[in-house]
Amino acid sequence: MKRPIRSLLAGFLGIAALAPAGQAARTSAPCSAGTIYLTIDTGWGREAERIAEILKRRGIRATLFVANEPTHRGDRSLDPGWAEFWRARAAEGHFFASHTDRHWYFRGDPAPGFVRFVSFDNKNETRLDQAAMCRELNAPIARLRAAVPDAVILPLWRAPGGITTPNALRMAESCGFRHQRWTPNGFLGDELNSEAHPNAGLRDRAIRSIKDGDVLVMHWGVRSRKDPYANILEAVLDGLQAKGLCFGQLNAGGRH
Repeated sequence: MKRPIRSLLAGFLGIAALAPAGQAARTSAPCSAGTIYLTIDTGWGREAERIAEILKRRGIRATLFVANEPTHRGDRSLDPGWAEFWRARAAEGHFFASHTDRHWYFRGDPAPGFVRFVSFDNKNETRLDQAAMCRELNAPIARLRAAVPDAVILPLWRAPGGITTPNALRMAESCGFRHQRWTPNGFLGDELNSEAHPNAGLRDRAIRSIKDGDVLVMHWGVRSRKDPYANILEAVLDGLQAKGLCFGQLNAGGRH
């Protein structure tokens, strides 16, 4: 005997109600709330494989800003030991851009055509002129190219900490790099102290505040954070996709 259409519909709705909210939203209304853009800065690398697996499984492609930073392994992030990791990310369709080579910080413009560049611990500093600025931005790209010749590299850069100066921006433009900031809502907070900024609060803030067009920033793990952000990454992605947001990729022009 055939079941009435009303009964079949009721059964379908019952099954749908049991499905995870994020899954239902992604199935029924993909991108209904717009597009957002994930970017990942190099960082400490401690959770790199775990984060990469989450993104791969969910089909999310990001723009990876690379610097030659110290990692949890005792090496640097663009050393040969990381080549396989970067090759895998390129094969998955992630794009790349420059995050400077040394990951020092821009701390002012001492004179026309110069920018002050200072190490994280303030123990070392130098002045970059135009040629030195171009070398600093191109060096991580050259290191990456040596390991991943077919990587898609965008003419974008991001200053460490997002801190720029007028000279740094002008000089980088002359090198062919346009600065890519993150949007205020897109600051995921994975580099903050986890006791003062616990994961649950960061998760709820991200899901509540991120909206269409936002550029998100996170890292492949942060040394100082005791409760790694990777522990909530899946929940954040679920919540954003449940809102109807989907992940796009930056292009050569970036987003401003």
